Amino acid sequence: MITAPWRLIGALALVLIGAGSAWQFQDWRYGRQVAEQEQLHAESLNQLTQAAATAQQAEQDKRLALEQRLAASEQTHFRKMTDAQRDQDRLRDRLATADVRLSVLLDATDVAKGCDVPATSGAGGVDHAAVRARLDPAHAQRIIAITGEGDRGLIALQACQDYLRNLQH
Repeated sequence: MITAPWRLIGALALVLIGAGSAWQFQDWRYGRQVAEQEQLHAESLNQLTQAAATAQQAEQDKRLALEQRLAASEQTHFRKMTDAQRDQDRLRDRLATADVRLSVLLDATDVAKGCDVPATSGAGGVDHAAVRARLDPAHAQRIIAITGEGDRGLIALQACQDYLRNLQH
């Protein structure tokens, strides 16, 4: 009877050693699988990070290009506005010094009572034998101011349209 418990203990020890070895083997196998999954997960996160960085750089490049186009457009329109203001100032100064006179064409066939203007044309005139009336310098100044504001309005409108076109591209 003494031999029976030792056999049982030996068999039990072998079963326990086998179970422990199986547990150790499973631990190594699952540990390797978990490590592979962690590596794949890290690679996926790295790819996603790189894709996001690439997309962010592309958006920054597009924004920089838009800012450059808008700056160039703003400079162009500022130059146009400055040129128009300078031209208007010159014309106003020339009108003030009587260097230039504004006149209007009159319809020669529609002569109103008391408004007869002789049809004399100068050698330097553009119109051939046209009836013209010279404007009072104060009225000419107001007309120049009105046309100057109109020019500035058109330049501002063009600037707004260019701004919207740049935003759409």
